[in-house]
Amino acid sequence: MKRILSALSVLTLSLVLAACGSSVKLSDVPVEDRSAGAAGAGGAAGAGGVSGRAVAPVEISTTDTTAAGPVGAARIFYFDYDSFTIKPEFQSAIEMHARFLTSNKNRKIAIEGHTDERGGREYNLALGQKRSEAVRRSLALLGVAETQVEAVSFGKEKPAMSGATEEAFAKNRRAEINYR
Repeated sequence: MKRILSALSVLTLSLVLAACGSSVKLSDVPVEDRSAGAAGAGGAAGAGGVSGRAVAPVEISTTDTTAAGPVGAARIFYFDYDSFTIKPEFQSAIEMHARFLTSNKNRKIAIEGHTDERGGREYNLALGQKRSEAVRRSLALLGVAETQVEAVSFGKEKPAMSGATEEAFAKNRRAEINYR
């Protein structure tokens, strides 16, 4: 009986090791350059499939003032405890973002809803979502297309300020607009 168990163990181990093996040869060229001008008739050029062409560097324009959205508009909106009502002092900033987005239809944003650390995980995720949705609805009422806006919640997972003080709680109860 012991011999049979030993033989089965060896067989099982062999099967497991064989299943973990890969049939991919490390010397295979992973990508073929099939663009016009590649060496050969559509084949890989040289070792590793790299043709003789140089890769053009990506130019990042630092003069693009639209990258971060409208100039001078707040991107963080703070909320009262256990609330998802947008305070009147943030209405003008939301209007600036709406004007910017309606005149730049190709721009998209993500609105991230956040909460302080009080409350359970599920509750805070739901409250954060309500906060981001409140900002999204305000933008939609001002003419921003729904395809330009994504509302997400991080709940208490990404605090802006750590600590269990009222100041930290107030900084963490927020919705943030991030341009993409």
